[in-house]
Amino acid sequence: MPKKAKPAENGKEEGPAPCKRVKVEAAGRPSALNFDSPSGLFESLISPIKTETFFKEFWEQKPLLIQRDDPALATYYQSLFRLSDLKSLCSRGMYYGRDINVCRCVNGKKKVLNKDGKVHFLQLRKDFDQKRATIQFHQPQRFKDELWRIQEKLECYFGSLVGSNVYITPAGSQGLPPHYDDVEVLILQLEGEKRWRLYRPTVPLAREYGVEAEDSIGSPAREFTLKPGDFLYFPRGTIHQADTPPGLAHSTHLTISTYQNNSWGDFLLDTISGLVFDTAKEDLELRAGLPRQLLLVETTAVARRRVSGFLRMLADKLEGTKELLSADMKKDFIMNRLPPYCVGDGAELSTPGGQLPRLDSTVRLQFKDHIVLTLGPDQDRSDETREKMIYIYHSLKNRRETHMMGNEETESHGLRFPLSHMDALKQIWNSTAISVKDLKLTTDEEKESLALSLWTECLIQVV
Repeated sequence: MPKKAKPAENGKEEGPAPCKRVKVEAAGRPSALNFDSPSGLFESLISPIKTETFFKEFWEQKPLLIQRDDPALATYYQSLFRLSDLKSLCSRGMYYGRDINVCRCVNGKKKVLNKDGKVHFLQLRKDFDQKRATIQFHQPQRFKDELWRIQEKLECYFGSLVGSNVYITPAGSQGLPPHYDDVEVLILQLEGEKRWRLYRPTVPLAREYGVEAEDSIGSPAREFTLKPGDFLYFPRGTIHQADTPPGLAHSTHLTISTYQNNSWGDFLLDTISGLVFDTAKEDLELRAGLPRQLLLVETTAVARRRVSGFLRMLADKLEGTKELLSADMKKDFIMNRLPPYCVGDGAELSTPGGQLPRLDSTVRLQFKDHIVLTLGPDQDRSDETREKMIYIYHSLKNRRETHMMGNEETESHGLRFPLSHMDALKQIWNSTAISVKDLKLTTDEEKESLALSLWTECLIQVV
């Protein structure tokens, strides 16, 4: 019988099946973006630039500025987050540091003006008006439905976590000094005007974060002003700063970020351990003991040659491997991403609906973009010969309120099955719809049990 996946100890493309109560408008207005699919949303975000052009010429290479003269799009962007939204949000219990930062750039340095504890809107507005401080609101998708809707689709599109911050800056003020980030950045201008400067580094970027202007940047490579409805992308590592020009209203922009810790290096670190573990079961040399005192001396030429040989052997083995196993990246992504967009009580995602699947039922997978299927050792056994199991993790029961909040506890949701169920699961994953009786399992009881397990987790529906 399949078992529930254990909770974690630590913290042709189709969109997911729609919920019964889906909010299709923001602030009573039709959306200016295309939510038919994840790719459709991204295409509408960067319009009129084509997706193929974007990834060929700009992604991880150079900034892209799209300035639009579209009143409908500007109105929609303005509805995503406003300064006036902070009053109602503060009444829900926001805290300095966790939810809101108050800061200002003074003499090229960031000055944090946070108070202690709970944020009171009157004090926040006072610091904004009198101290000309920038308000940074963390992860607004936790509270703003349309941002949840946008970022959930982008997580499906990129296959990576997508966070966001809102920056509200008074006229004639600047919140942050020149700096760069370790993420890919998308900027949406929501209110007012924001003046941007992007720089070319003049020395190698030796520090991971926070490049100071006086010793690491030259003259601006580009200067421009964003207005509501405009879009800006720049790759990780791009040094930038932004301010609100004097004599104008305040400026609000949304920073959407993705691809943190999502490099080939991260993937190698994630997958190589499983490859070594599996290979060592069959290779006596990998299980042989280290030379005496190797850990007490500098690595010798003999040890380096031995490790190089092992790596070449692993590379050869990898060429004949059908599946490269991810130890943590897939699971971590699914555990921490947004649940599917669904406004209401959320019952559609926590309790199964529709007909109970039977042997003669036809079923189909739903919320495919929110599910990963992977292999891993049996977590119920502690011996070295643990058999592999199939693990299915999903994000349907994730808590939107904790999305991208770092130290908030998360848990995994899903199922696990023996390896004998792999062919049947792939049938469900790769078919538009399939009859339960046609699943590649030995007995009718196993077929019904598999379908019922997936249905109970809301992963399939009877059609």
